[in-house]
Amino acid sequence: MSQARSLWKIAPAVYLPALLYGIGQGAIAPVVALSATHLGASVAVAGLVVAAAGLGQVIGDIPAGALTNRIGERKAMLGATVFVAFALAGCLVVPNVWGLAIAIGCTGLAGAVWGLARQAYLSEAVPIELRARALSTLGGVQRIGSFIGPFLGAFAMKFLNTDGAYWVHLVAAVLACGVLLSLPDVEHRRGRGPVAGQSTWVVIRDHFPVLRTLGVGALLVGAVRASRQVVIPLWALHIGLDPQTTSVIFGLSGAVDMLLFYPAGSVMDRLGRKWVAVPSMFVLGLAHLLLPLTHTTVTLTAVALLMGIGNGLGAGVIMTLGADASPAVGRAQFLGAFRLFADTGNGAGPLLLAGATAVLGLAPAIVIMAGTGWAAATAMHRWIPPHPQAEQPA
Repeated sequence: MSQARSLWKIAPAVYLPALLYGIGQGAIAPVVALSATHLGASVAVAGLVVAAAGLGQVIGDIPAGALTNRIGERKAMLGATVFVAFALAGCLVVPNVWGLAIAIGCTGLAGAVWGLARQAYLSEAVPIELRARALSTLGGVQRIGSFIGPFLGAFAMKFLNTDGAYWVHLVAAVLACGVLLSLPDVEHRRGRGPVAGQSTWVVIRDHFPVLRTLGVGALLVGAVRASRQVVIPLWALHIGLDPQTTSVIFGLSGAVDMLLFYPAGSVMDRLGRKWVAVPSMFVLGLAHLLLPLTHTTVTLTAVALLMGIGNGLGAGVIMTLGADASPAVGRAQFLGAFRLFADTGNGAGPLLLAGATAVLGLAPAIVIMAGTGWAAATAMHRWIPPHPQAEQPA
C-alpha cells in the first residue's frame, strides 16, 4: 500500500505535464509539412523538415543524459519545456523553410531531454515493483495526448490558420512548465557526487554488453513501431481508400493502442518484461504479414486494430527495460545511450520501408517489416533478463 501511495503522490505532477506535452506534439504533427510547403518547400523538402524532429531527438539523446546527470531530472524537464517554447516561437516567426527546419529540429532536441529526464525521474522515484506500471502509464498518457492534440490543433487553426497548432503546443508547454514547478526533487539512492566526474563515454563503455544486445533489440522494436505509422496509410492508398476513411482506420488503431497501457504495465510488474515485449512484437510482426492480404475497408480495419493491440501491449516496455538495465550511478547517461538505439530505430524503420519499397514494391517491403518485428521478438526473448534487479553496480 505504501508503494502505491508513493506512485500516486507524484502521479499528478509527472503525468499531467506528460499529457500536456503529448497534446502539443500531437497538435503540430499534422501541420509541419504543410507549414513547410507554405514557405515554398517542395514535397520532398517538406518531408525533410518533418524528419528534422526525429533527427534532433537522435542527436540530443547522449547530451540529454549528460545534462540530466549534471543538473537533475526536474531541472532538465523544466529546461526542456522552456527550450521547446522558444523553438515553437521560432516556428511562428521564421521567414523561410530552413529556419523552420532548424526550429523543428530544436523541438526534437527538447523532446530528447524531456523524455530522458522524465524516464530517469520515475526510475528513481518509484519502487521497482511499480516501475513498469509507472512507465507504461507514462507512455500511455503520452499516447492520449498525441491523440487529443490534432483535434485541439484543428480547432485552433479555424482561427489562426496553421499557426494555431503551434500556439496549442506553446500554451501546453507553458502549462506543463507550471505543473513541473510543483514536482519535488527525487532523492537519489546513491547520490550524485561520484557521477559528476564520470564521463558519459565511460558509462557507455562499462555497460556496452547490454547496449549491444538489449539495445539492438530496442532498435528493432523502434523500427517496427515506426513502420506501423507508415504502412497503414500507404496500404490504404494502395487499395484505393479515400483519406477520410484512412484517417478513421488510423484513429481506431490508435484508440485500441491507448487502452492497453496499464494492463501491459501490470503484467510486466507481476510476470516479467518478456510476457509483454515478446507478444507485442510477435503481434506487430503478424499484423504486418497480414496487411498485404487485405483488400477492403473491413479487412484493413481488422489488421489495423491488430496493429494497435500489438503496439499497445508494448506501451512503456522500452523505457522499463532501459530503467531495469541502468546503473544506479550514471543512470541518466546510460539511458541516453539506450534511448539512442530506440530512437535510431524509429528513424530507420520508415527509411528501410522506403528503400525496400523502391526496390521490391510495397507488399514485399511490408513483409520485410514483419520479419523485423519477429526479429525484435526473438531479441527480446533472448536478451531480457528473467527478473529486474533493484540496483546495478556502478
